[in-house]
Amino acid sequence: TLDDDDDDDDDEGRYGTSFIEQVSVSHLRPLLGGVDNSSASSSSSSNGDTDSSRQSVSECKVWRNPLNLFRGAEYNRYTWVTGREPLTYYDMNLSAQDHQTFFTCDSDHLRPADAIMQKAWRERNPQARITAAHEALDLEDCATAYILLAEEEATTIVEAEKLFKQALKIGESCYRRSQQLQHHGAQYEAQHRRDTNVLVYIKRRLAMCSRKLGRTREAVKMMRDLMKEFPLLSMFNIHENLLESLLELQNYADVQAVLAKYDDISLPKSATICYTAALLKARAVSDKFSPEAASRRGLSTAEMNAVEAIHRAVEFNPHVPKYLLEMKSLILPPEHILKRGDSEAIAYTFFHLQHWKRVEGALNLLHCTWEGTFRMIPYPLEKGHLFYPYPVCTETADRELLPMFHEVSVYPKKELPFFILFTAGLCSFTAMLALLTHQFPELMGVFAKAFLSTLFAPLNFIMEKVESILPSSLWHQLTRI
Repeated sequence: TLDDDDDDDDDEGRYGTSFIEQVSVSHLRPLLGGVDNSSASSSSSSNGDTDSSRQSVSECKVWRNPLNLFRGAEYNRYTWVTGREPLTYYDMNLSAQDHQTFFTCDSDHLRPADAIMQKAWRERNPQARITAAHEALDLEDCATAYILLAEEEATTIVEAEKLFKQALKIGESCYRRSQQLQHHGAQYEAQHRRDTNVLVYIKRRLAMCSRKLGRTREAVKMMRDLMKEFPLLSMFNIHENLLESLLELQNYADVQAVLAKYDDISLPKSATICYTAALLKARAVSDKFSPEAASRRGLSTAEMNAVEAIHRAVEFNPHVPKYLLEMKSLILPPEHILKRGDSEAIAYTFFHLQHWKRVEGALNLLHCTWEGTFRMIPYPLEKGHLFYPYPVCTETADRELLPMFHEVSVYPKKELPFFILFTAGLCSFTAMLALLTHQFPELMGVFAKAFLSTLFAPLNFIMEKVESILPSSLWHQLTRI
């Protein structure tokens, strides 16, 4: 596990830490922003090239995917069927850092089960983690051990839900006990912070189990209760789980109410926020929208609002439309995402494509209007239109988050006009000829004569044919002319 720690530190230096790395329930600042590790990355580099590359990546914020799948019941089943690994080592390493920060504290050595779990979260081998969780449960009931088994050993969502319910009983008991003792010292405060993390995680995952098992109304109630019980933790993106469940219920009024609260200029944006807002505006006009009619009479006010909302969403994350329009194949979403990157586009579309299909004409409206966004964005991307300029680091970090078999979507496409390419090639060829002529004048003279004779051979052949056909007197007069 010491080697794992070294690898963890190395990944942190290259790509930034996971955003739960800095989580503190009592100090909610890290819940607002993800990871920004620019100072760490710049100080860790030893030369200019390395420094610039690391600095560009550190500008990207790595977020925990709010709707991340279960490893045992979903990711592993994909591996069994296809033989492919849907998660990268970098992504799983970030999750390991999350778990260590989220589910452990300095006083874990006082309880044998917690001490075992502290080591279990650092294990790289999945089977070793599962074995350690069973060892912890053999000693005493342990909420985090049940969490690990629910996430990684359970092969179905039903099994995972049963394990999370067992974890909930223990987690609530530990939370109530530590809540009473939290003011008795720093050690008790750390325990309460950890117990709060554990309880929130369990309740959220139980709500996600209900959603996956078709009990959507129950899932909505659990999410609302969780947001009321821990109101400040609503910044922890639980509202994105709620939005997806409300869309499944087609409860668009409540979706609009949630958006009114979270689609605020002072709060971080996401693809879920921007594209859900666009979907609601598109829903009002998409069933009757016709591009031919709109070109004849112009756009109505409602249609203009819908188009502007689509343009806003596309500017925030330009990768999403190709997935929604099924122009690019989907894969399983990663456990971590980059805002405005390909990983976020995959995570959003994986869960929300069905909601766009359910709204009649919404995808048609998107198809007709999304490319118009790029006419409003300055190029090169020195500034944005409605958001900050698109970050240049997303491609590099997305390649680390997404598996090798996926072709990462890149924006903007680094394409040069044909004239520039042709001019560059011509100049390079001319320079090469000049250099060779200077170095080998006699040899290049021979090559030049051979090339010219070959080039004019067809013309000489034609001239000979013409001379043989035309009378000599006529050919003489033509040559004089």
